[in-house]
Amino acid sequence: MASTMRVQTRSGNRALIITTLAVPLTGWTMHAVSLHRKLAAARKDPLTGLLGRDGFTTRARQITDRYGDAALVGIVDLDHFKAINDGPGGHAAGDRVLAATAARLTAWAGSRGAVGRIGGDEFAVAVRIGPARRELRLAQLVQLLAQPVEVEDGVLVDVAASIGAASPGVLGTTDLSVLQRAADAAMYEGKHTGRAVLAGPQHVTVPSINGRRAGRPGTHTLGRAA
Repeated sequence: MASTMRVQTRSGNRALIITTLAVPLTGWTMHAVSLHRKLAAARKDPLTGLLGRDGFTTRARQITDRYGDAALVGIVDLDHFKAINDGPGGHAAGDRVLAATAARLTAWAGSRGAVGRIGGDEFAVAVRIGPARRELRLAQLVQLLAQPVEVEDGVLVDVAASIGAASPGVLGTTDLSVLQRAADAAMYEGKHTGRAVLAGPQHVTVPSINGRRAGRPGTHTLGRAA
């Protein structure tokens, strides 16, 4: 009987030790996961200084959840960027165009907006713009992004961008993945037209992969234009 009691006691102590150790280990694991998420959200694109995909997603969700129908999510894709990147100025010219585009988007979005670089020459924005001002503000963005960019001393490169936007007030949802998918489809519809397209319900049903129109070309690599 005494032998049995000793075995149970030793087993109980072992379980207590394991449980005691597991508590801080679990705490550290949760802390590590939380820290990793915070670092991912804070990580910025080294070329443009914009938020990366994770950071933009976090900030954009805050904006759409907070402002609801007054929020606007946009997808911006540079037109004929490959020609700039493969032109006489090479990747250096492409990098300057990307950096200039990032600066212009940041100025347009303001301090309370979010701007991210989510692909090679693809950007995303999330801002608060009421229904009465959407058309005007999007037209201003088109004009702003169409300004030539100086890629070296005195050499200007013509640039343009295709823009699609989506609003919870139009689509009836604050789901960021739905808004981005619709904005991407609207952007493609207006490609090379020189105008921004505001997504409607028909843009939500366009087949997509990871929030982008199925079959759409482009890269997902952050960093240099190449």
